[in-house]
Amino acid sequence: MTDALVISNLVLWVAVLALLVAVIALSRQIGILYERIAPMGALMMDTGPKVGEVAPVFDLPSLGGGQIAVGAPGPRATLLFFLSPTCPVCKKLLPVLQSLHAAESRTLGLVFASDGELPEHAEFRQRAGLGTFPYVLSAELGMSWRISKLPYAVLIDERGIVRGKGLVNSREQIESLLTARDLGLVSVQDYMDRKIAKEIA
Repeated sequence: MTDALVISNLVLWVAVLALLVAVIALSRQIGILYERIAPMGALMMDTGPKVGEVAPVFDLPSLGGGQIAVGAPGPRATLLFFLSPTCPVCKKLLPVLQSLHAAESRTLGLVFASDGELPEHAEFRQRAGLGTFPYVLSAELGMSWRISKLPYAVLIDERGIVRGKGLVNSREQIESLLTARDLGLVSVQDYMDRKIAKEIA
């Protein structure tokens, strides 16, 4: 009886130690996967002006009054954000954009762009608290960038060069445009592709 009890205890301890080794091995694999799978950046489409090219310039009236030269060189970079009053994700990102602009206001301007009926957008602009930002309506602007899905963001630097663009559904994706610019890359995906290629080689 005593021998059977000792043997069963030994078997249990061996099983516990085997489980511990398995958990440690899985934890290590999870860590490796976490390093390889970075947060997804803005999903860049292959249509419209490409990163590194000169942005098309549009002289457009702003809903708040006055004219704005969208895409023209200026003292700050410009984040051009395409949205719609009926887009729920666009509405969710507005506080994120306002917060980002407040933090980067010395080097980054924010312009909202859409198309459609003026009264609808004027009401939306007021309701969303966007009165201090340029807000332009232009079907031609969206067509020049080949906008097919929203929300879509384009980062144009001080020289009027496209520095990043893509579909954005989160703060991380918006910030990825700025990160790619700071790293001198086309996109965050480009950076990850290079990193994975180096690891494989």
